[in-house]
Amino acid sequence: MLSTLTVFIALVSALLMAAILIQNPKGGGIDSTFGGQAQQLLGASRSTDFIEKATWVLAGTLLVLCILAVLTVGTGAEAATDIPLQTQ
Repeated sequence: MLSTLTVFIALVSALLMAAILIQNPKGGGIDSTFGGQAQQLLGASRSTDFIEKATWVLAGTLLVLCILAVLTVGTGAEAATDIPLQTQ
């Protein structure tokens, strides 16, 4: 279960990085280095809205997956009580 969550976290992180890099830092839509011609096909406002919504969805998904991973691993307090004390 944890390895599956780790793979999903890595995948969502890579997609989130791509979505952030595609955005124009001045808020003008898709950056020209990543196919700025898409503005002509989709329209500048539609592409900006899609990328922004995708960024928020991916960020929320990453947050939920990280919380699930922490809950899956647990605190480890139970395992610490099972270890016998070493005496000298």
